[in-house]
Amino acid sequence: MLNINALAFSYQNKDRQAEPMLFDLQARAGEILSLIGPSGSGKSTLLGLIAGFNAPSSGQILVDAEEIQHLRPAERPVTIVFQEHNLFPHLDVFTNIALGINPSLKLSQAQRSRIIQALDKLGIGEFEKAMPGQLSGGQKQRVAIARALVREHSILLLDEPFAALGPALRGEMIELLKSIVEAQQMVALLVSHQPSDALQASETTAFVYDGRVIAQESTRKLLKESKLLEVNEYLGYL
Repeated sequence: MLNINALAFSYQNKDRQAEPMLFDLQARAGEILSLIGPSGSGKSTLLGLIAGFNAPSSGQILVDAEEIQHLRPAERPVTIVFQEHNLFPHLDVFTNIALGINPSLKLSQAQRSRIIQALDKLGIGEFEKAMPGQLSGGQKQRVAIARALVREHSILLLDEPFAALGPALRGEMIELLKSIVEAQQMVALLVSHQPSDALQASETTAFVYDGRVIAQESTRKLLKESKLLEVNEYLGYL
């Protein structure tokens, strides 16, 4: 379980005036919670706060009732996958994934087996020795997800990981991700600008607007029946 309680953060604009954000959010293990909302609303900032890239001025981040907001990024049980897969072009697939376990690449046999299992689970076992330049966009993103999985952290953050993929491949990747999150009982947050991604990925979706989570409810209800002006403007219903 992930609980975000009154998590406050401020950027400084050009006039050096604070632009406050304040987040409250809950996410359950075994499910993907989608985050949608306009560009600049704070979705990626929220992921950065959870991962430790941004420092809150107050509030709590609790993972299974344990506070983590005071921990350094490397100490948190959090892995993040970006739209840019961030693979090292001069290293093969196995080595790129191994870096997720140990930057020194000194792996135990059990860790090596974990990498092979992750590759097989994601359907890219035959590309263990391939270089990133030999892979398609979808295959590269599978490698990035495999690297996240082998870290065996309980929180998985996904910042528009499928934005560069076509509709069919997006759908395939979402279904694969759903099965992995459920099997490993991870807490997953998925940022997307595509409401269709939320409909496929999540029973529950949070709508982020102007640095706040202004709604968190059934995805279908939020996208089809919301009375909130901000949501309907975002979806183009007004």
